[in-house]
Amino acid sequence: MRASRLVSVLLLLQTRERMTAQEIADALEVSVRTVYRDMEALSGAGVPLYGEPGHDGGYRLLGGFRTRLTGLTAGEAESLFLTGIPRAAADLGLGAVVTAAQLKLLAALPVELRDRAGRIAERFHLDTPAWYHDAEHVPYLTAVATAVWNDRAVRIRYLRWAEPHEITRTVRPYGLVLKAGHWYLVAGVDRRTRTYRISRITDLHVLDEGFDRPAGFDLAGHWRTYLEHFDARRHQGEATLRLSPDTVDRLPHVMESTVVHAARRTATPPDADGWIRVTIPIESHDQALGEILKLGAGAEIIAPGELRDRLIRTLDSLRRLYRAEDAGR
Repeated sequence: MRASRLVSVLLLLQTRERMTAQEIADALEVSVRTVYRDMEALSGAGVPLYGEPGHDGGYRLLGGFRTRLTGLTAGEAESLFLTGIPRAAADLGLGAVVTAAQLKLLAALPVELRDRAGRIAERFHLDTPAWYHDAEHVPYLTAVATAVWNDRAVRIRYLRWAEPHEITRTVRPYGLVLKAGHWYLVAGVDRRTRTYRISRITDLHVLDEGFDRPAGFDLAGHWRTYLEHFDARRHQGEATLRLSPDTVDRLPHVMESTVVHAARRTATPPDADGWIRVTIPIESHDQALGEILKLGAGAEIIAPGELRDRLIRTLDSLRRLYRAEDAGR
């Protein structure tokens, strides 16, 4: 196990100019003390390591040292074809390139590892779009990906929900994110970082103007923070509901996870009928009304009063509609 970790340390230092002990520890999921011991072991084995102290210091390999210890284990060979996303590669215009790379990789593997890698590809398939939804039409995705790769600014015409609905922006594309079958562009605008859904771009021009990416920009970390803030921004209100036992069981199947977690966190003990009260976040009364109607007669709105009144008016309208149709028959 330690030998494998020492090889991983070497490969990390080969692919990066300099790494701190903390960065190595985070990458390998070990303690900083373990990294110090590993560095001593590598130096003792004759690996030309140099450690620089201070805030901007770290470890690096001297003299262009390279190791050829890049052989794959059986598990690593299997995982290679689990990390590929063929649909995403095709969307980005890289389908043929990925296929060629996989063929070359298979040809380079020993026969026993080649068979194991092939079994993964035969047994697992990733389909990113959600159920009952077709993949989005994203005609500008390839152009955006090219701009991201080459650090080129783009001018986009974008259709958004707020007024004015159609806007034109010059943005600095930092990265692309594929979320639940939808492509998003993370880009710099003025001094802020914004997110644009690729399918809502109605026109795009890649400019000759280049840009420098923000030092240390972490796309995955930014996306996690964006999702957390996104929920906080869109949920501007709360609703208190009274739910039947059956509805509580159905809640994870008809409501999004943020609502389900809030309901579990705020649930009161069951009353004499087994019903509980919960408080859930809502975006607006219009949005909440449609979501709560999914729960049928197993949910009663307690508050806010305006939302309860709107539900009553909606049910009265439905009752009149069906009575009129029955009378007509």
